[in-house]
Amino acid sequence: MAKYDFDAPRLFLDAPLRLGARVALDRAQANYLLNVLRLREGGSVLVFNGRDGEWRAEVAPDGRKSADLVTTEQTRPQEAGPDVVYAFAPLKHARLDYMVQKAVEMGASRLQPVITRRTQAQRVNLERMRANAIEAAEQCGILALPEIAAEAPMERVLAELEPDRDLVFCDEEAPVGDPVRALRQGSRNPAAKVAVIVGPEGGFTDEERALALRHPRVVRVSLGPRILRADTAAVAVLALVQTALGDWR
Repeated sequence: MAKYDFDAPRLFLDAPLRLGARVALDRAQANYLLNVLRLREGGSVLVFNGRDGEWRAEVAPDGRKSADLVTTEQTRPQEAGPDVVYAFAPLKHARLDYMVQKAVEMGASRLQPVITRRTQAQRVNLERMRANAIEAAEQCGILALPEIAAEAPMERVLAELEPDRDLVFCDEEAPVGDPVRALRQGSRNPAAKVAVIVGPEGGFTDEERALALRHPRVVRVSLGPRILRADTAAVAVLALVQTALGDWR
């Protein structure tokens, strides 16, 4: 990995980025740079939009409450990230925030809330999910933002998966073994085109388990001898997937 600038603040900008681009900051971003970090004219900031790579930009204040950023050089080109869909039963607010942040840090490219028979939280605040994804990407030097999908029934989510995408099915009733070996032996996808599905804390029903196992490229795995909370399971399974199939290899 190239040396990374950990000193410069980093912002997501929902605008095209190119050399010399001038982007007006919203009020919250301007307040953060001018009044919290106390940056002055010419102060250095790293910016990204999830499409055009990362750029260094300079602060151009307009009074105490507004400012623009002007890009001066590209620090990293946009790169294709892992193709990992993370499908999960929605959680309550604080734990969902944590799960979204960690899934982004672990390289998920799509976050898909799934409604199962035992799901407790039926509605998802997609704007809150997106805000948490942006915060994680800003803090961790991530270039790509995941797609945030609306909640959908498990049957629909599984039906819409491509036939050539591996489905990593986290099954609490799977035999406990070496999950990395299970993933490497079970996957037939050298491009690491993967979907991961984790159920609610009550687990999957027999009908849902049978539905998942009908996917043509399913890999059934256990997450070990202990029962994990759903937000912990996100970190565990994505680490396993990246180790066995993804960009940790």
